[in-house]
Amino acid sequence: MSKVDPNAVKHYLLDLQDRICEAIAGEDGGAFREDAWDRPGGGGGRTRVLEEGSVIEKGGVNFSHVFGDGLPPSATASRPELAGRSFQAMGVSLVIHPRNPYVPTSHANVRLFVAEKPGAEPVWWFGGGYDLTPYYGFHEDVVHWHRTAKDACAPFGEEVYPRFKKWCDDYFYLKHRGEARGVGGLFFDDFNEGGFDNAFAMMRAVGDSYLDAYLPILRKRRDTDYGERERDFQLYRRGRYVEFNLVYDRGTLFGLQSGGRTESILMSLPSLVRWQYDWHPQPGSAEEKLYTDFLPHREWI
Repeated sequence: MSKVDPNAVKHYLLDLQDRICEAIAGEDGGAFREDAWDRPGGGGGRTRVLEEGSVIEKGGVNFSHVFGDGLPPSATASRPELAGRSFQAMGVSLVIHPRNPYVPTSHANVRLFVAEKPGAEPVWWFGGGYDLTPYYGFHEDVVHWHRTAKDACAPFGEEVYPRFKKWCDDYFYLKHRGEARGVGGLFFDDFNEGGFDNAFAMMRAVGDSYLDAYLPILRKRRDTDYGERERDFQLYRRGRYVEFNLVYDRGTLFGLQSGGRTESILMSLPSLVRWQYDWHPQPGSAEEKLYTDFLPHREWI
């Protein structure tokens, strides 16, 4: 097994954050605000947020590297063998909430987790992925998103994309609503297959392909005309995004339970959102089409 090298991963993650911020800011014409922060329990991070841009209503691209002597309950609940180990976790996590309702929200993250104790081999794994949350669906956009994801996984085995695609479908699902958050993509966790070098290469392939997956969709839809109806539906559907992040998302729960920086953890939430009691789309409408044609799990390629 190749040696675990957190420093190489940290170098890659900082560069990835730079590249993604530069590309998104270039599309918007605005600039990211940066906050460097320290975590009292150990570690810190670099939060970058772009708000009220011409294209991006709110976007955040975070780097964090935190460590400590013990793990929070969210980490040890399913892995009791990790109890009593020191840990370090590092990653880049991003959410882009565009202004135009015809441009999907996108989310991505890549991360490394290492747990250690004297006299024992370290327990480590990579995780991450990316997923797409449209408000008005376009078949060709979703196919492009999934094809890019499949191409990123291809060097690591033909079974990787379908496995990670299903994992994403299963994970980004609101059980209390009985519906998917979006149209999926990739999700993986506890990944250490083939040793450190191979697993790190897999994580890099996912991180490096995010812009290839998202920017063509952003450019194609950013200038589409829309009105109050489309904006209202976008804000209503953003409510599902908030519900998932606060109820189910592992990263949010880990961050809050481990004493992470609340502002950085919750930067994934949109600036504006609305809930409406017992709302249903009009039959035959473009809004209903999201529910009937895009949110149900399916094979896109």
